[in-house]
Amino acid sequence: MRKGTRLKSTATKAASDARSPRAASRPGRPRKQDVQGAAPSVRERILEVAERLFAEHGMSGVGLRAITAEAKVNLASVAYHFGSKEGLLEELFAQRAAPIAKERLRLLDQCFEQNATPTLEQILDAFLRPALTHGVEPQFGGPAFVKLRARLATEPESMTRKILGKAFDHSSKKFIEAIVKALPEIPRPEIEWRFHFMLGAMFYTMADSGRIQALTSGRCDPGDVKRALHHMIPFLAAGFRSAPVA
Repeated sequence: MRKGTRLKSTATKAASDARSPRAASRPGRPRKQDVQGAAPSVRERILEVAERLFAEHGMSGVGLRAITAEAKVNLASVAYHFGSKEGLLEELFAQRAAPIAKERLRLLDQCFEQNATPTLEQILDAFLRPALTHGVEPQFGGPAFVKLRARLATEPESMTRKILGKAFDHSSKKFIEAIVKALPEIPRPEIEWRFHFMLGAMFYTMADSGRIQALTSGRCDPGDVKRALHHMIPFLAAGFRSAPVA
């Protein structure tokens, strides 16, 4: 049998397996046994393993072979369900990031429903709280996705920037506009820089590297989301309100 025929046969078999009752269902159609809490499907295993490995080693540090070996599936299964490594990462963000962005916009709308001119602190809380609270909940990926977001935000690859942009640009731009309206005395370029610094504080808090726990003998723990927000929001609000740089 020629090489091209063997590859075609392998891909055909993977597609056939994925359609069989014993294999993973198509995206968005979980098997009955998965809903009842039984073993995850092939597709779910690939997503879970990829999320963990990407969080630990970064996008560029993980190949498809490492993912398939850990998930105990073949390469053709990844191609069938996701198409490529980029498609796999996009699907992760579609599942995990969309609810966070949606909750941010819901809270922002709520701010304006309650008050035509919400405070800066209310706007910052609406932006930060979903990232720090939803992000640690299992249905949104838990700690693995929190670390993945933080890691990808620092990677220079255009692919990861595109995926992050697709997931969060729309909601982030809405918050920039809200902050501009809340602080009319601060030039827009200053607010944009300060938004950038807020992202840095948010991502480092999400990454929870353990550094500040070591320096403070555990007194400061970013893993305590309630306390982290309690201290972070006044700090950031003061920064946003500070006099413009000459």
